[in-house]
Amino acid sequence: MKVLVWAEHDNAALKDATLSAVTAGGQLGEVTLLVAGAACAAVADAGAKVAGVSAVLLADDAVYGAGLAENVAPLVAGIMGEFDAFVAPATTTGKNIAPRVAALLDVMQISDILTVEGPKSFTRPIYAGNAIATVESSDAKLVITARATGFAKAAREGGSASVSPVSGSGDAGLSSFVSAQVAVSERPELTSAKVVVSGGRALKDAQTFADTLYPLADRLNAAVGASRAAVDAGFVPNDYQVGQTGKIVAPEVYIAVGISGAIQHLAGMKDSKTIIAINKDPDAPIMQVADLALTADLFTAVPELVSKLA
Repeated sequence: MKVLVWAEHDNAALKDATLSAVTAGGQLGEVTLLVAGAACAAVADAGAKVAGVSAVLLADDAVYGAGLAENVAPLVAGIMGEFDAFVAPATTTGKNIAPRVAALLDVMQISDILTVEGPKSFTRPIYAGNAIATVESSDAKLVITARATGFAKAAREGGSASVSPVSGSGDAGLSSFVSAQVAVSERPELTSAKVVVSGGRALKDAQTFADTLYPLADRLNAAVGASRAAVDAGFVPNDYQVGQTGKIVAPEVYIAVGISGAIQHLAGMKDSKTIIAINKDPDAPIMQVADLALTADLFTAVPELVSKLA
């Protein structure tokens, strides 16, 4: 089986989610990496070195610079005549592109796969992750999004693929890029961090959230996350949200502070290797799934923990 994997990047470097998608694609067959962007030759060169990538297709054009799905999807669909499967990471952008590719190819998309069970058989979460379904496709071509936490990251070194240029139909004229407001942080990126410290609505307001959690995150060199309730209340930007409608994380250590543990939130972090919960309610759902649960007032426990780590 020949597999086309879409590379997520910022026109300068490959995102970690791409490496997981390469692993997923490699379990289906021979992987070709598609790099679509503007002035992104460095990304293609980096992709050629990824272990498991046999070839790289480079679509270097200004119309792909912002990664607009309306432009990228026709490019992918035009190339798919040579491939049996298309795999994209199950990120915000990947979830935007893949359905359009599926529609153009007139096939059913298989979303958020966790494992590859066979040539056309996969597992994926349903009911907010409370059940795992095994699904099988009967379509001639596969369109798949792969959950990054379900697959190991392919090594960034070890490959020696060739890079070939490819072109598409250009600007579809359906959308245009206006601007991007990107949160800049010196802390690790949320989906790739080894340690994540998350806060919930119990932190009261944005200032209290920052004063309480940021010192702990800095001590642990951790990324900062939040529940949907904290995001909706304006404590932190949307980029911080962990959960079914936010980011899916699986760090080595996940510390949940003042988070009750609604199903939506648990769906985004329950694959973490070690879950630590700090909550004054011993019956909170998060306490039932935590490996270590501390029943305490977070405003006392967290500063004490920070002082111990100093």
